[in-house]
Amino acid sequence: MAPPDTASGGVRISLSAVVVALRDGEAAVLTSRGEGEAALPSGPFDPLSDRTFELALRAFVTTQTGFGLGFVEQLYTFGDAGRSSPKATQGPERRREVSVGYLALTAEPGAASADRWSPIFDHFPWEDRRGAGLDPALLEALDAWAGRDPRRRARIEALFALGGRRWNEERALERYELLYEAGLVAEAARDQDRPAQDLPTGRPMASDHRRILATGLGRLRSKLKYRPVLFDLTPETFTLSQLQAAAEAVTGLTLHKQNFRRGVERTGLVKATGALASATGGRPAELYRSVGADPLAGATLGLTLPAQR
Repeated sequence: MAPPDTASGGVRISLSAVVVALRDGEAAVLTSRGEGEAALPSGPFDPLSDRTFELALRAFVTTQTGFGLGFVEQLYTFGDAGRSSPKATQGPERRREVSVGYLALTAEPGAASADRWSPIFDHFPWEDRRGAGLDPALLEALDAWAGRDPRRRARIEALFALGGRRWNEERALERYELLYEAGLVAEAARDQDRPAQDLPTGRPMASDHRRILATGLGRLRSKLKYRPVLFDLTPETFTLSQLQAAAEAVTGLTLHKQNFRRGVERTGLVKATGALASATGGRPAELYRSVGADPLAGATLGLTLPAQR
């Protein structure tokens, strides 16, 4: 039996999980099986049978993907009207859905089959700054949307680092929201019942799931700087080059090698194991492990992200 709506107006509470791992050198998100648009593992919260949001989340993620969650952190509660796909509802009227999003990290993506992992930058190609930059077709579409409106132009320049502005990798959600507002992502066309434009705006997702994923990506990028969450994505032992590659895969930035290493060493969060990696493609590199922060030293430190200019 389907869980009841939480109000007579047809409000439904669902839980969604942004589970991030590194696969083949890329940051990837766990998706549930199904036809059509990619979807985050998600399911309804039934107040009559589920004791807590987190317990319900863990149960349906395991059921849908076979993946048992470790540490999870609540992201945000999404409840905007008119932001869910009509395909997800029955009857002539759309039912409003309130979705509670969670972020989870894992260093063991093999716990779920390979076809359930979707590269994050496939959904947000503009977030990977290691390539040629913003696609000219997307830039042209943004320019047309801005028109003569100075406020729109200022937002575009600030968020996409145009005109010499500084790129802020943490503002992933704001960039996606701007593209949605401009009607340039497939979800905007779907929610407004009109054809989607043929633009390089990434792989769409079901319902509001790409918005939730953007929130998770921004949160993860922010946390890298003040919590050692990067180690939750790496194996037990790693080289400093592997750690840098993991940071680049999440941030979409090319980091300065020596400055990154000095920053890691200053934190005291890693310790050499005395062993060497045997398959680095060159001279054997030293293996490290994370040791955590000194509990007497105050707040836990994150990692500096010295991007190359």
